[in-house]
Amino acid sequence: MTVAPAPPPSRPLAGALWMLGSGLSFVCVNGIVKYLGPGVPPAEAAFVRYAFGLVLLIPMLPALRAARIGARGHALFALRGLVQAGGVICWFFAMARIPLAEVTAMGYLTPVGVTIGAALVLGEQFALRRALAIVAALVGMLIVLRPGFRELSAGHLAQLTTSVLFAASYLIAKRMTDWAPPAVIVAMMSIWVTVCLAPVAAAVWTPLSAGAAGGLFLVAAFATSGHWCMVKGFQAAPLTVTQPVTFLQLIWATLLGALAFGEPLDPFVILGGAIIMAAVSFITWREAVIRRRMITPPPEALKG
Repeated sequence: MTVAPAPPPSRPLAGALWMLGSGLSFVCVNGIVKYLGPGVPPAEAAFVRYAFGLVLLIPMLPALRAARIGARGHALFALRGLVQAGGVICWFFAMARIPLAEVTAMGYLTPVGVTIGAALVLGEQFALRRALAIVAALVGMLIVLRPGFRELSAGHLAQLTTSVLFAASYLIAKRMTDWAPPAVIVAMMSIWVTVCLAPVAAAVWTPLSAGAAGGLFLVAAFATSGHWCMVKGFQAAPLTVTQPVTFLQLIWATLLGALAFGEPLDPFVILGGAIIMAAVSFITWREAVIRRRMITPPPEALKG
């Protein structure tokens, strides 16, 4: 019997620190986009950000050249690029119009959408505990939005649309993992998002100031840093350690919004965001447990 290699030792503190760095990087992304505001059309801002990001694909060129992508694969990459592009435009629109804390709190709904979509589209099991966690996340969303108690703006609807579109993008990527390596999936997404954003950006193009161009370059750099720190955190510690740390993004976003942009502190947003994040952490933990059971055989399987 072949014994699988032992997993690398867990380093909880390192994992938490990497995720802390990831969260701070993404808050910097949010802050810069918020600072740019509605002065740059959302489609144009998204296009410039991804165009700068194409430079980071240079190390992935060997993997792209070696990949064998058929017509169906290119169609899926194009579909994901179109869906992701729509989500990015909605996100830039929302960032310029609603408080940072609300954007961050509603952004936690994306994993919930992935879980629902995986059950409805990919046929994954939908256990009662996951269903209850999803209900809790939706309750958290209602606490954040408080429909009927205040007026919801186009920015709120845009951010909800962002969560739905990003969830659809992740589900398409999940289907791709059966036949494409991660480097190819990431690179092709960046390429296709840029292609899909180009005609929309051209239709609303306004000249960029040097400051706006520099700010969007920093957005690309911080976004890359955030994803890199996230991967390092996942490598250092299990999701049960790293996932709760992402809730700190809501704290940083709330503080940044209050100190830099004069946004009022909203305890309902903090409460609702905490409920959503707790539900997402539970779903993540359950999926990790199930995946570990599928990989690690039970003791009975080793008796004979």
